Amino acid sequence: MTAVTTWVVERSVPSVAAVLCNADGSLFPSEEPAYEASTAVTNHFLAQLGVHHAYEPSELLDLTHGQSFRSAAAMLARLHGRHLDPEDLEQWVAVERDVVTAHLRVTLEPDAQVRAPLDELARRFEPGVVTSGASVRLSACLEVTGLADLFAPSRRISAESSMARPLSKPDPAVYSFACERLGVDPGATIAVEHSVRGAVSAVAAGCWTLGLLQFVPHERRRARADALRAVGVVDVVDSWWDVLSLLDRSRSRTAPPATARR
Repeated sequence: MTAVTTWVVERSVPSVAAVLCNADGSLFPSEEPAYEASTAVTNHFLAQLGVHHAYEPSELLDLTHGQSFRSAAAMLARLHGRHLDPEDLEQWVAVERDVVTAHLRVTLEPDAQVRAPLDELARRFEPGVVTSGASVRLSACLEVTGLADLFAPSRRISAESSMARPLSKPDPAVYSFACERLGVDPGATIAVEHSVRGAVSAVAAGCWTLGLLQFVPHERRRARADALRAVGVVDVVDSWWDVLSLLDRSRSRTAPPATARR
């Protein structure tokens, strides 16, 4: 029996105060299309700093996975030894937000394999969503994927837009802020994350964290599952149905659900 299952069984499911869902890559498959749009902006940004390396989307994804553009841009500037003016950064953050949001609006679509289990989850808990990205991008993604009605605006937490000082995952600040905003104890909260940086953030904030592989390419699932476990997630599952099954089985005090299939 896994740690989170044992904990939920011993204290009963109603003691779970909140289920916090990561957005990109967990609620919808937005990472690849987002990086397609973001890479063009990133390369223009770097060119203005005098960097002559043009990144490919897959290269940027591997390098900055789980970070906001603000955090990734600052990291890339340091990596290439360039000074980054704060006012310039703010302008590029706005440009990237608008370009990526527009692209995701025409790329994403509803997915019954997300909506159906989340409908069931929402009947038991009032879910929240925690993202490093901007709230306008989050709202657009929830709208076009048909999930907006499941996440009340007050339960949408954005590191970029909700916090006075934006701090991207893997910093635990966004999860700590989310728990404080929602009035819940991190130790009574289950976070669902697909990325290592996101899991690090949730675990460090004190949340019980599940790794989710639903939108992780099959050839990367074994490595991702291992990496997620290495940073402290208490279980790794393949889908939102598995998340729901874990909570349901814990509620009925039966055997625990299977972890990520290898």
